[in-house]
Amino acid sequence: MASLHNTARSCYCGEPRSTDLGKTLVLKGWVHNRRDHGDLVFLDVRDRTGICQVVLDPSRMNPENFAKAHSIRSEFVVAVSGKVIPRIDGATNPKMATGEIELEAEEFEILNTSKPVPFKLDDYAHVTEDVRLKFRYLDLRRPDMQRNIVLRSKVVYAVREYMEQQGFLDIETPILNKSTPEGARDFLVPSRLMPGEFYALPQSPQIFKQILMVAGYDKYYQIAKCFRDEDLRANRQPEFTQIDIEMSFISPEEIYASMEGLMKHVFKVAKNLDIVTPFPRMTYAESMLRFGSDKPDLRFGLEIVDLTELVKTMGCEFRVFNTVFENGGVLRAFCVPGGGTAYSTTQLKPEGDLNKTVRTFGAGGVAWFRAEAESETAPGGLASNITKFFSRETLAAIR
Repeated sequence: MASLHNTARSCYCGEPRSTDLGKTLVLKGWVHNRRDHGDLVFLDVRDRTGICQVVLDPSRMNPENFAKAHSIRSEFVVAVSGKVIPRIDGATNPKMATGEIELEAEEFEILNTSKPVPFKLDDYAHVTEDVRLKFRYLDLRRPDMQRNIVLRSKVVYAVREYMEQQGFLDIETPILNKSTPEGARDFLVPSRLMPGEFYALPQSPQIFKQILMVAGYDKYYQIAKCFRDEDLRANRQPEFTQIDIEMSFISPEEIYASMEGLMKHVFKVAKNLDIVTPFPRMTYAESMLRFGSDKPDLRFGLEIVDLTELVKTMGCEFRVFNTVFENGGVLRAFCVPGGGTAYSTTQLKPEGDLNKTVRTFGAGGVAWFRAEAESETAPGGLASNITKFFSRETLAAIR
């Protein structure tokens, strides 16, 4: 039997299809699952592209070679040579890209063995982060982690492709630098050649960007490593990567068009998604008013509505609101779909859960209305413990 160790693989494990029926292929990868039926052994052989089912049948193989199949365990590294055949009726798997075929092995070779692994390498295994990091080489074999790595590679490729098409230069800037007075603390690297002196790792390539612009490189970019010796935040790590872009002789509209084009290209190449450009725009004031954030998520449905002018103009007798207006404050509200049934009267009382929650954020309490059919208890279609302070017309306008 010829050794498969030095035989080139024909393709990746996730690539065989029904169009390859009858072909003899050599696959190499990790054993994801093994099912030993005694007379038949089934292996799911995995690499970063996916899984291919391999069937080891003693009637199709050298008996000595087949005998070794019973020793195979999960995460063994194997090489398999055989013909692509269709799966039997009822055994196809539409959830797998290779689910219509399997490889009928003619020979196989164990390239490396594996000790039992500490956790299952699939999308559904719950693993604590400390265990994942301790066995990082295993964690990176998991399909969800491999998808992340592949996606990042596609994004970087798409960025470079687009920027090249737009006439940008990819310029690399130094990592070891003199510390500059920016907003964050630098990581420092001691110098062996100059005792007592230190290099600083760049928070961003700011000073180099300025040098390049002054020098006449009017359109440049880099996928830059940045380092900040600061407390962690949700979107900031000690070491992170950013796409850094500089343009000269440019207007804001040209910047918007370039960056929207970049995002459109990246989503198409990396995820095959068509996003609509130009992007919607809003002012800072509108963003803060509607969403309470300068980086709003438009999928978030609880938009804030300003009722200040409406209530001031139409008037009310509710002392709390009038005191707010007299002190120059504002009246803002939001609509909670389904809130009429989600919140009980007990929860809405001054000592209830909702008021306790808002007080932790510095508010005095919550005024509420429940949308109902127009009635004596719900004038203007709103029911509340404060409707008596408002006219029916005002309540209808608020609703």
